Amino acid sequence: MEIPSSKDERSSNPRKTRPVLVMGATGYIGGRLVPLLLELGYTVRVMGRSLPKLESRPWATHPRLEAVQGDVLDIHSLKKAVQGCWAAFYLVHSMNTSTSDFSYLDRVAAWNMVEASGSSTLERIIYLGGLGDESDPALSKHLRSRLEVARILRSGSVPVTTLRAAMILGSGSASFEILRYLVDRLPIMLAPPWVHTPVQPICIRNVLHYLVGCLEHDETVGQAFDIGGPEILTYEQLIKIYAQAAGLRERVVIPVSFISPRWSPLWISLVTPVPAPLARALTEGLLNKVVCRDERIRRIIPQELMTCRQAIDRAIEKIERHRVEACWTDAGRLLPPEWSYCGDEPYAGGTVLACAYRVRIKASAGEIWEPIVRIGGQTGWYYGGPLWRIRGWLNKLIGGPSLMRGRRDPRTLYVGDALDFWRVLEVSAPFRLLLLSEMKLPGEAILEFTISPGGQGECELRQVARFLPRGTVGLLYWYSLYGAHQLLFKGMLRTIAREVGKPIVKGPERFEPRLDLVCRID
Repeated sequence: MEIPSSKDERSSNPRKTRPVLVMGATGYIGGRLVPLLLELGYTVRVMGRSLPKLESRPWATHPRLEAVQGDVLDIHSLKKAVQGCWAAFYLVHSMNTSTSDFSYLDRVAAWNMVEASGSSTLERIIYLGGLGDESDPALSKHLRSRLEVARILRSGSVPVTTLRAAMILGSGSASFEILRYLVDRLPIMLAPPWVHTPVQPICIRNVLHYLVGCLEHDETVGQAFDIGGPEILTYEQLIKIYAQAAGLRERVVIPVSFISPRWSPLWISLVTPVPAPLARALTEGLLNKVVCRDERIRRIIPQELMTCRQAIDRAIEKIERHRVEACWTDAGRLLPPEWSYCGDEPYAGGTVLACAYRVRIKASAGEIWEPIVRIGGQTGWYYGGPLWRIRGWLNKLIGGPSLMRGRRDPRTLYVGDALDFWRVLEVSAPFRLLLLSEMKLPGEAILEFTISPGGQGECELRQVARFLPRGTVGLLYWYSLYGAHQLLFKGMLRTIAREVGKPIVKGPERFEPRLDLVCRID
């Protein structure tokens, strides 16, 4: 299925000169939709809570793209974002937030969108929700919230087109990652009865075609459509299809009644990189039959629907070639702690503790940057691998991300990217990489790598960990691991120098970090 280019249509289609707003542009769907809209000639405005995160995307410099800072929970910024746009894609949800009551946040956001759009130039809103029968008393909290958001959006004055999808198959989607890791790692599965639940998956490529089609087919305005692929399968059948596509031995699935659905999120979060809160929200819906009840959209927006095997083959190929355009880990709020921009001066909110080491290498900044930008994921952390894995597993057990989360691309980092149990705050090649810890900690932590050119073809590589403890527990945590941090940092710097392949001139040695950053609170 190919979406035709419309470069020649731009001059004859005035709608393409007016901006289309994409909300949730750095999420899984939005991250793929934005470049497609630009390719098709549309003028696009993207809204996000972090401008640096938006501006780091590969499509951020496109001449027909405008990035604005805004939050669906902030009505004033939302009103500014929608002004001047003729259509808006509502692709936001709160499942990736730290709060357990994501449905409340989604409800507030939807009502804000209704208010903001009421006095705007919007002619239509396109919302991607979930399949499910609202009258079903056993409907999961996640699916019920998706349907509630659709109902709230429709209560406004701007017509809403709702697309309802079940499982989306594509490289980087949370549902596909759960399937991939479970099948890759478990040749025998003792599974709850939900493995026999009917589901109608759809390929991400087909979802994108439907989303774009809703801009180009006026008969979709104000309508609700079920979207799905050509097959209705059970999760057990999907497991076997994936195993065949991945070249694995046939997986044995044994449905057992004694495994409560409540336990499914726990073992899914332990086997896959998906954290327990998100796994819980997704797996609760596995008990609900999610199939299309009407196929009207196939007639309005015709396309070749990919089978599950075709979608899985395509996803596996993209993963193997490191061509994953967007990932479920991309979504989420990027909120750097203000003390991370205040150098080493005493911080008003508490004392910032630091552990810093440096090494001088006879190499250029670009040569040293090469192993730095590849850190984490399959490359690892260069030293103390078992210690990093243990820390990851401990974090996983208490509901946080682990090393399994990895990274989207093995050689490229963008602001906002997930990096194992870190989040990228800043990438300034080839001089600085700043990471924010997303581990469950009694405080806040950042990890910084800086490269400073010197004379005679030498550069100094600095590695600094900063920690703002939360009470006495935070202090105990920091000092109990201080010796391990010293061991790890010295070993990491030696190994990085070895990866560079150039001699160490001096170090690694400990140092007291100085104030070399200007305090900036945005």
